[in-house]
Amino acid sequence: MKRYEQLAELLAADIRSGQRAPGSRLPSIRTLTAQHGISPSTAFQAYYRLEEKGLVRARQRSGYYVTGAVALPPMATARAAPAPARVAAKVDISELVFSVLGAAQQRDIAPLGSAFPSPELFPLPRLAKSLAASARRAQPWESVQHMPRGSASLRQQIALRYLGMGMAQPAEELVVTSGALEALNLCLSAVAQPGDLIAVESPGFYASLQALERLKMRALEIPVHPQHGLDLDALEQALKRHPVKACWFMTSFQNPTGASLSAASKERLVALLASRQIPLIEDDVYGELYFGSQAPLPAKAFDRQGLVMHCSSFSKTLAPGYRVGWVAPGRFGPAIERLKLMTTLSASQPAQAALADYLQHGGYDKHLRRLRHTLESQQAHLVAALGRHFPAGIKVVQPSGGYFLWVEFALGFDTLALHQQALAQGISIAPGPMFSARQGWRHSIRLNYGHPWSTPLEAAMATLGQLAKDLYRKGL
Repeated sequence: MKRYEQLAELLAADIRSGQRAPGSRLPSIRTLTAQHGISPSTAFQAYYRLEEKGLVRARQRSGYYVTGAVALPPMATARAAPAPARVAAKVDISELVFSVLGAAQQRDIAPLGSAFPSPELFPLPRLAKSLAASARRAQPWESVQHMPRGSASLRQQIALRYLGMGMAQPAEELVVTSGALEALNLCLSAVAQPGDLIAVESPGFYASLQALERLKMRALEIPVHPQHGLDLDALEQALKRHPVKACWFMTSFQNPTGASLSAASKERLVALLASRQIPLIEDDVYGELYFGSQAPLPAKAFDRQGLVMHCSSFSKTLAPGYRVGWVAPGRFGPAIERLKLMTTLSASQPAQAALADYLQHGGYDKHLRRLRHTLESQQAHLVAALGRHFPAGIKVVQPSGGYFLWVEFALGFDTLALHQQALAQGISIAPGPMFSARQGWRHSIRLNYGHPWSTPLEAAMATLGQLAKDLYRKGL
C-alpha cells in the first residue's frame, strides 16, 4: 500500500472502531504532516481517500469532519431483540426466489436486488490472458489426473491464502468444486439425510433454504442480529431442545444482513457445536471483501476436531462466470470426495488452470484492495441515497464488508408489494420473505451496492423511496 493509503486506513480504523466520533474534527493538514512525517500532498490524498469511502466530509475553511459509519441518525439503530428460534416443518421458498432473481438478471433493470456485484469490477481481460497462457501449457493427462479433488496448482494457491491468514490448511485436503454452492450442497449431503433438522440463519441465504427444500430436510431458523450476527444464546437454547443434525451459517458479512460474528463469537460457536459433535457448514464467500486492514478469521480457524467444513469461491471476488469454488472439509473429506465423484466429477479444468495462473502472476491482492475500496465507496453512496429518498425511521446498519445492505421498515410494511411496484418501474429489490423458510421478514429488503454508482441508480433510489412513502401512506 502507498503511504497515503496506509494513513487513510489507519484513520478509517479509528472511525470504524468509534475512537473518532461522528461530527468530530480530524487533525489539520499541518498537524497530520507533523505527526506522521509526510508531505501535505500525501495528507490531502489520505483525506480524499476517506471522502471517497464516505467516512469524512470537508467543510470550507474549517477542515475535515467524521461522518461516522452511518450518515443519518434515524438509520443508526437496528431492531432491538431478534425472534426466538423456530422450526419450519417444510421449506417451500423456490418459486419466490426464482421470480425475484429472474427479474434481477435483466440488463435494463436497476440491479438493486441482484445477488452479484457488477462484472465491470473484475479483471476479466487479465483473466483471459491467464486462460490462454494456461491452455497453451496444458498437458493431456492434466485434464483427468486431478479428479475429483481438482487442480493441484490451484489447491496449492488456495492453501497459500489460508496460510496468509495464519491457518495451516494442507492443499491435499482441499476439494475444488463448481462454485461454492456445489461445495455447500456436497457438505450438506455428506452429513445429513432427508427428514433431518438443519440449523440455518434467519434471515438467511435463500440457497441454503432451497437445498433443504430439494433434499426434503427441515429448517431450524436461528435469529441473526444485523450488528452482531448469529444469536449464539438462541442457538444454544435451540440445541438443547431440538435434534439438530448440522448447521449452515455465514459467519462473515452474512447474506442478507452483512452482519459478522466477532472472533470470540466464532470461537464460542465452534466450541458449542464441538461439545455436541454437530458439523458446521461455513459459507464464507464474502470473507475477502472486508473494508478494514485485516481479513476476518473464519470459524474454521478455531476448529480442532475437523467438524467445520469451510466453503468459499472466486465468484464474488474475481470471476463469477468461471464457477470455481472449494471446500476445506475437515474430517468429512472422503465422504465429500465420493459425492463429488457421483455427481459432477470435476470442476472445469481450464477454469481451474486459469485461476491458478492468475493467483500466481496476475496481482490478485492488488485487485482485491481496489475492489474493497470501490465497494466501500459505493456503500456510502447507497446509504446517502437512503437518507435522501426513503421514509424516516427505516433501520439500517452498515456492514464492514460485502456488498449488501439490509433495510428494515416499520412492522406491517409489505415489501412484496414494494417489490412488485418497483419491478413495474424497472427496479429490482430482494424482499425479506425470500430469506426465511417461513417467508417472514416481510417488512425488510436487501439492497445491492455492488454496482458502480450512477445517475440511473440515483434515480432508481428516488423512485423506490417514493414508492415506499406511498405504501406507508396507504398503511401497507
